[in-house]
Amino acid sequence: MSKEKYYITTAIAYTSRVPHIGNTYEAVLADAIARYKRMVGYDVYFLTGTDEHGQKIQKQAEEAGITPQEHVDHIAGEIRRIWDRMNVSYDQFIRTTDDYHVKTVQKIFKKLYEQGDIYKSSYQGHYCVACESFFTETQLVNGCCPDCGGPVELASEEAYFFKLSNYTDRLIKHIEENPDFIQPEARRNEMVNNFLKPGLSDLCVSRSSFTWGVPVEFDPGHVIYVWIDALSNYITALGYDPDGECGELYRKYWPAEVHLIGKDILRFHTLYWPIMLMALGEPLPKQVFGHPWLLMSGEKMSKSKGNVIYADELCDLFGVDAVRYYVLHEMPFASDGSLTYELLISRINSDLVNILGNLVNRTLAMVGKYFGGIVPEKTLTDADLDLCELALATPAAVEKKMSKLHVADAIDEVWALLRRSNKYIDETTPWLLAKNEEDKPRLAAVLYNLLESIRFAAVLLKPFLPETAERIFAQLNTDARDYESLSAFNGMVAGAPVGEAQPLFMRIDEAAMLAEIEKRNAPPPPPFPPIGEEISIDDFFVPDLRAAKVVSCEAVKKSDKLLKFILDIGFEQRQVVSGIAKWYKPEELVGKTVIVVANLKPVVLRGVESRGMILSVDDKDDTVRLITLPEGTTPGAKIR
Repeated sequence: MSKEKYYITTAIAYTSRVPHIGNTYEAVLADAIARYKRMVGYDVYFLTGTDEHGQKIQKQAEEAGITPQEHVDHIAGEIRRIWDRMNVSYDQFIRTTDDYHVKTVQKIFKKLYEQGDIYKSSYQGHYCVACESFFTETQLVNGCCPDCGGPVELASEEAYFFKLSNYTDRLIKHIEENPDFIQPEARRNEMVNNFLKPGLSDLCVSRSSFTWGVPVEFDPGHVIYVWIDALSNYITALGYDPDGECGELYRKYWPAEVHLIGKDILRFHTLYWPIMLMALGEPLPKQVFGHPWLLMSGEKMSKSKGNVIYADELCDLFGVDAVRYYVLHEMPFASDGSLTYELLISRINSDLVNILGNLVNRTLAMVGKYFGGIVPEKTLTDADLDLCELALATPAAVEKKMSKLHVADAIDEVWALLRRSNKYIDETTPWLLAKNEEDKPRLAAVLYNLLESIRFAAVLLKPFLPETAERIFAQLNTDARDYESLSAFNGMVAGAPVGEAQPLFMRIDEAAMLAEIEKRNAPPPPPFPPIGEEISIDDFFVPDLRAAKVVSCEAVKKSDKLLKFILDIGFEQRQVVSGIAKWYKPEELVGKTVIVVANLKPVVLRGVESRGMILSVDDKDDTVRLITLPEGTTPGAKIR
């Protein structure tokens, strides 16, 4: 019997820059949903990728002195590397510069043009390069882009337009008949009331003022605008062909079960994209879910604000699964979530260390101590039914939440089982049962029940914390790891050895970690020390600088820093001590002509008198370079 299919996509990441943790959250969220659906038996296809065309990218490449293709190749590579590090289990990674995508987009554009949905005209309006969007005067907010708040520029150019108005009534009807099409509900109301009902203006779908894009096949002066190009990826990746020769993947997986996107691009995915599909005569996706933003300390992440955090930085500090746990568990379903280092550390210590880690560690340690590391016999009493029944009910509770994409709530269901298991330890006091031989059967039952509850939790954690789940399975030493094994509370095999108990997560010292983060984020020291206070020409001539030839040089005894020089300054010889032994060997310096401050008061260093100071330069990387004069310079000559 064939599995039910489940096609899930993320928005494709724009290759203008490397994504921060707020952007990465979407890929992790989609991965958790995809992993869960695979685990419970769906035939999942998970698509992600990169959006690589547009004026902004062309400008960035020109400023960097590279081609746009070189620019997007680098950023796309970084995005894929980050997704891989976060254990994002995509089935396909599409790039909009892929040949097959480019060719299909050209065919889509041509079909829409030939059937009268696209026409040629000219456009004049306010253009935001950052958002790749045109706006009318009334749409601007304080003269700026209504989406990002950035500057706009007045632009006028020849362009092609898509007749959105032809399909508006049909789209409204579809949304009314399919209330889950746009989620959450507040986003649906926003799209209908703010955009659809007032009426949609025709959409600009080509540009002629830059060249980095998919060329319009029948009009080479135009490139296809980002929204037709980027949005089409969801079907081009599957082998869609507007001529009707669609590939096997398209026939199998389209329409998508869910497009997972950020709430800021909801308009393009719930208005323009469905209308485009209607015009092509293709089915609409079943749902578009506009997830909230992950804010940094309550503010949207922005380089200009200096509050951007990247996945690599967080994973280096806390580990991949700890970061996955935080972004999946702390993001509400319909409102923005917030990330702070303090909250992240608190969640790791309370949830991952105290509740999960300690439960696994304590249970395995007791099995090792009281039963020699062997799974004890299972027996159930009335006192154990509460724990057993909760474990058996948890998969259905998780399914109920995941079916509505309430991922954070689904994780809470697993943690409810973990908390109940910890409470069960306190109720049964296995350390007291171990003191009496007659209580050994009861002790065996308690520890078996704990091992089995941990196994249930580990199976259910696989979509959210995949590495941690595998580590728990290794410690349990069980092959009962699939979802089907949760139908009965008997997956652990009595008499089988358990693995070695190892900490899953380490407690974090908040003060020490915050100090480390502050140190890492501290701005680098300036490359050069600041210029000192201004002096007059008379001040400059106070030091008497003379050319001096090195007659001899040797290390000062009992010092690894000092060298002793005998210098010829023309009218006499001077003994000078200099702390440059780290950078020069004495024999390298004999015969060189240096600059010495000849009127410096004598001092004694390590018992050796020094009458003067040799000038040198503090260079980068803690390097000192001696200032030398050209060969032939007369000893004693004055420096001015």
